[in-house]
Amino acid sequence: MADQAYVTLATNDDYAKGAMVLGRSLRNHNTTKQLVALIGPHIAEPCRATLSSIYDEVHVVDILDSRDTAHLALMKRPDLGVTFTKLHCWQLTRYTKCVFMDADTLVLSNIDELFEREELSAAPDPGWPDCFNSGVFVFKPSIETYHRLMTHCVENGSFDGGDQGVLNSFFNTWSTADISKHLPFIYNLSSIAMYTYLPAFQQYGHEAKVVHFLGKVKPWNYSYDTQTGKVKGHTLTPGSSELHPDFLVQWWNLYSSGVLPALRDSYGDKPFCSGCSEDKTRDSVVETIQAPPPPQDPPMSSEERKQRWEAGQADYMGVDSFESIQRKLDCFLK
Repeated sequence: MADQAYVTLATNDDYAKGAMVLGRSLRNHNTTKQLVALIGPHIAEPCRATLSSIYDEVHVVDILDSRDTAHLALMKRPDLGVTFTKLHCWQLTRYTKCVFMDADTLVLSNIDELFEREELSAAPDPGWPDCFNSGVFVFKPSIETYHRLMTHCVENGSFDGGDQGVLNSFFNTWSTADISKHLPFIYNLSSIAMYTYLPAFQQYGHEAKVVHFLGKVKPWNYSYDTQTGKVKGHTLTPGSSELHPDFLVQWWNLYSSGVLPALRDSYGDKPFCSGCSEDKTRDSVVETIQAPPPPQDPPMSSEERKQRWEAGQADYMGVDSFESIQRKLDCFLK
């Protein structure tokens, strides 16, 4: 199917490694479609070479930035401004239909049936289900649509400062017009949603086809012991982490077996970093692949925590989780 493609985007070297794992996961599950990676101009040359060994096409694109600091601050994600670059995918007009996938997604089984869907097909966002999540969506490349999207950006901006706000306001009938454009959640299983509705994850999680590592902490923010096959870093126990340990292990297994050897070949004798906090030579990453510690939020005062509760912004995945509240109640009652 040379006229259909999976498309992803990487604007820095870390996301390039995510794209490499995504590409390998698609290949491992025998996709018949083309693979296309859009990359920013600052991606290192060895990373470009490795991506080219996995993807059929690698295109360097200009970085588009919303510069919408107000909305991005609300989400505490200033890094999302560059996700506007995703809109370049509508310029891939040599393809009749594409499926866009964020570089922090992992394919768990063949999903080529998505190409039977029409534009714009996507799964609901766990934070606001009447919006779709733009981490996985079906679209039809079109220069006309691209120009209309850019005009929409200029005239209306984005309600969340990123591409998801733009796409939801542009494709604004998604939630009401055609149920066939609502992808089942198993095609974009949010790593956060696994714990916010744990019974559903336990009931249906085994059917998942794509897992999406949403949030600030990504798989490459952890470290991996190649001898034991265990992921280290953060709090890797079910219910206390935004990322499920089983899916993290799958991501790192694929990275260490299917991506790292190609990266070593691309870097040769040059200083090589596999997502670590300081450069290492190619031989020093054989035993343990290390990554920088995940970002930590500053401690919150009780007054600030109270204000967030009242504003509907409780930290349901952290200090305000059900488990944490239950421990407090148990301690108080005893």
